[in-house]
Amino acid sequence: MTLKIFNTLTRKKEDFETIQPGEVRMYVCGPTVYNKAHVGHAMSAMVFDIIRRYLEYRGYKVHHAMNFTDVDDKIIQRANAMGVDPFDLAQGYINEYEQNLRDLNILPATFKPRATREIPQIIQIIRGLEEKGFAYEIDGDVYFRVRKDEDYGRLSGRKLDEMQAGARIGVDERKEDPMDFALWKASRPGEPYWDSPWGRGRPGWHIECSAMNLHHLGEQIDIHGGGNDLIFPHHENEIAQTESYTGKPFARYWMHNGMLQLGGEKMSKSLGNLVTIEEYLAEHSADSLRLMVLNSAYRNPLTFNDEVIVQSEKAIDRLRSALRPALSGAAGAPREVLQVLQAQVEKSRAGFIEAMDDDFNTAGALSCLFELVRVINQARAEGATSAELQPGQAMLRELTGVLGLQLTVGEKEAQAADPFINLLVELRNELRTQKQWALSDKVRSSLAELGVLIEDSKEGSTWRYKE
Repeated sequence: MTLKIFNTLTRKKEDFETIQPGEVRMYVCGPTVYNKAHVGHAMSAMVFDIIRRYLEYRGYKVHHAMNFTDVDDKIIQRANAMGVDPFDLAQGYINEYEQNLRDLNILPATFKPRATREIPQIIQIIRGLEEKGFAYEIDGDVYFRVRKDEDYGRLSGRKLDEMQAGARIGVDERKEDPMDFALWKASRPGEPYWDSPWGRGRPGWHIECSAMNLHHLGEQIDIHGGGNDLIFPHHENEIAQTESYTGKPFARYWMHNGMLQLGGEKMSKSLGNLVTIEEYLAEHSADSLRLMVLNSAYRNPLTFNDEVIVQSEKAIDRLRSALRPALSGAAGAPREVLQVLQAQVEKSRAGFIEAMDDDFNTAGALSCLFELVRVINQARAEGATSAELQPGQAMLRELTGVLGLQLTVGEKEAQAADPFINLLVELRNELRTQKQWALSDKVRSSLAELGVLIEDSKEGSTWRYKE
């Protein structure tokens, strides 16, 4: 099956064909670093980490750029309020965010450009847009002529005459058109600045990403990603200025993840309902947050609440259960059981790829993994040895690794508990031999309360964790 990706630009799924065979150039908009990162940032980062991991699993070499906006009105305002240097403020939050990404098991980007390090490229692009008539200067500010771009609005599907200025576009009566957006901003007292042909100033928000794309990935890229709140105006403006400058189509596929919602309400700093990544990881595993993302279509909103967290943690425990070693004294499973296991290994891998090839259907991919978990655990209960379980467990490790799941902590905890569970099962067998049924039943019920099920048969007693 050919990999298909939903393209926001065309509003349909398309076969994935890269500009350079075997290579993917992917740019994902990163954070504006003026505060701690929250679980909404984590969700977006995980979505594109999963996409990258799968592309690499399918044999592509991925050149992944994720930027930091480290000069911005919000950064300057917060730094001034705190009485600190804006560059120091931004650097501190960059350091924290990069640690968050490591804690979340997100692969480091190939390129991590920052707006403040791209000033020469930004100036070069703005001058090129001026020369082509797409930009004009007023009192040190430079604006993009939106109406000169005949295709403006095709990403968001908005008609220019019906549009309203975006959240970051201020009303300025000096502009030729209210929809024209800033490429360069003249410096104001107390703000950082750089020298330019238009005087001292700093870049506008949208031009930063165009410059970083062109510098690190080239004039044309395969995938441009980000949250769906960036479709307009940010990504719309990126297309306009980049294609007006290069004269070439910019990104082949535009991919956008849905927003994280807390109790059905979008998370935002203005609402004060944010949960930082640090706060989440202090109470829960990174795997549980990733499982939430995997269990939902990436383009849909994702509800974040206690119930969803509990469900995710239980699902992670279920995946981990299949990685436990064989039961003590396992003599080998019947041939037909091992045949079922081997068939499921091949079926799960094929189903996993089929699901992921359908616009990264992670929920479908997970269902294939849980079916493999069920068959592995059944084989263990039937007496499979560690060697007999190994092919299934290896495939489970392989595919969960593609999704970025680690499954490490719970497995160690389970292995540490196994000897004690084996001892209790042996004690119960002895009690049954002595016909001490009340004590035997108490051991069984107590283990069941802890998530351990004992199964009796004519060959003896075995145990397994609840799924």
